[in-house]
Amino acid sequence: MKVLSLFAATIAAVSAFAPSTTTPLRTPTQLFSEDEGSEGERAQIQFVRGLEEKSIPQVKLTRARDGSSGIATFLFNNPNVFDASTASQGEITGLFMSDEEGEISTTDVNARFSNGKPQSIESVYVMKSPEEWDRFMRFMERYGEANGLGFSKA
Repeated sequence: MKVLSLFAATIAAVSAFAPSTTTPLRTPTQLFSEDEGSEGERAQIQFVRGLEEKSIPQVKLTRARDGSSGIATFLFNNPNVFDASTASQGEITGLFMSDEEGEISTTDVNARFSNGKPQSIESVYVMKSPEEWDRFMRFMERYGEANGLGFSKA
């Protein structure tokens, strides 16, 4: 009888350490889409969803010494989003970088004007983890390949 009650107490204690079937309190940030590997989607940058930006930006990267964070600053001179022919496509809502893994984006987008006319767009994408940095670098590799670009250290 003592063995049976000890066995029942052990089962109750062990079940307390079993994996939970409830939803986790915090869901991780998705850095890529579930349908990764869908060939044919070209790396591109958009300011208006559905309108690919043809102007190639200057991109400056900075990274924390410990690799925990980083910043990418984009500068687009005379982007096609300012063209009169694209005005009907919609308004600038952010910088959207999409490729075969999915999309990464920022809403930190600023236009620069000269004599009342838009001249350039500066956008800042902040990476808050090494995983976000790696994801951004994979995007930039694909974007560079798609547009014949190279990388040079300052």
